[in-house]
Amino acid sequence: MPTEAELRRIAERVLRLSQAEETEVTIEAESDALTRFANNTIHQNVAEERLDISVRAVVDGRTARATTNKSDDDSLRRAAAAAMELARHQPKHPGLLPMAGAGARGAAKRVHRYFESTTAATPTDRARVVAAVCKEALRGKHTAAGIFSTGAHALALANSRGVFAYHAQTRAQFSITAMDGDSSGWAKAASPDLEGIEPEMLARRAMEKAERSRQPREIEPGRITVILEPAAVLDLAGFLFYDFAGTAVGDNRSCFNKRIGKQVFGKNIEIWDDVYHPLQSGAPFDGEGVLRERVRLVEAGVPKRLVYSRATAKKMKAKPTGHGLPLPNEWGEAPLNLVMEGGDSSLEKMIASTERGVLLTRVWYVREVDPYEKVLTGMTRDGTFLVEGGRVVAGLRNMRFNESVLEMLSKVEEMGPAVRASGEEAFDMVVPPMKVRDFHFTEMTKF
Repeated sequence: MPTEAELRRIAERVLRLSQAEETEVTIEAESDALTRFANNTIHQNVAEERLDISVRAVVDGRTARATTNKSDDDSLRRAAAAAMELARHQPKHPGLLPMAGAGARGAAKRVHRYFESTTAATPTDRARVVAAVCKEALRGKHTAAGIFSTGAHALALANSRGVFAYHAQTRAQFSITAMDGDSSGWAKAASPDLEGIEPEMLARRAMEKAERSRQPREIEPGRITVILEPAAVLDLAGFLFYDFAGTAVGDNRSCFNKRIGKQVFGKNIEIWDDVYHPLQSGAPFDGEGVLRERVRLVEAGVPKRLVYSRATAKKMKAKPTGHGLPLPNEWGEAPLNLVMEGGDSSLEKMIASTERGVLLTRVWYVREVDPYEKVLTGMTRDGTFLVEGGRVVAGLRNMRFNESVLEMLSKVEEMGPAVRASGEEAFDMVVPPMKVRDFHFTEMTKF
């Protein structure tokens, strides 16, 4: 993995070689390795290293990018020249601002998300863990499949107005699905710190879910109380993330159009965008090198603030929040570090307080039906349980749901502490488990 000094030197060379009026260079270096297993056997181990150097040129109010994966002077010169030539053939961008200057960035902020123990993980280390998991699956007569990955990512951004920003972080992820005849269980976790995930514990959780959901029952669909584990909350609430963008509201593409400042969710819902939260990950600066702010998006159930890029903020007469996406783009900005505050309950307490309901491990194949009311449809998967009399009594066949996220977050009765959650439909966020009344199930499946 290249060091900060090495990436800075590459960026400085690009800036010297460019003939554009303004130049921005974004450099990403990645090193990733993944061990994949299925049928209780490792069947794939892959590793990848890459270096991407993206040059953005500004010429006469026009802008464009060109990219190379080589760092010699000839390749950098060609990329800079290609970006400038492409920019000349673009239409003028009426909202294009001068690039951010170093003085506008504020005091530099760093977040510690790089762990040597993660980068030091070898294929043998991952294989040893996976072998233990598969052995346990065989002992319990389960069929296990999943991935175990480790890697590192470094990002540097510099421009001809004096900006230089750098961030490096590691990442580890473990995901497992345990099959058990007519049932299945699932668990997943990701963290910058390899020691922050516990593969054996996750495997036990998935296998226990598979065992507890054997011989699943059917129930009549309808509006039913649900207890959502964090992964299920993530993959539903995650559909809101772009609705908090200033561009989405300005273009009338947000579910919060005409709802800003109004009571939309329950008063127990608080949502932030906070890259500095200890359970979050990612760089503390945006695609233009501007520092990200911690933004309180929803206060006591009322959407109050949006996030803005520099250009969107000027257009909407607001203050930039450091959430701009790399230019050029059509999206403007997005909050990439959502944090939903939790409560003092727990899954066990929620189950105990439920006379009749459904416990959901996760959801999948979720699609948006109505973007303005945020109605989603999807399926339950890998651990759906019937709760009666304050305890889990049986597994259930999976069900299809049709639910508005806006309504769902207005019917939250209990929440546990917020955790870093990983799912399949949204990027990792910090969310709590929650109990929601009148969740709308529309039909049962045959599996």
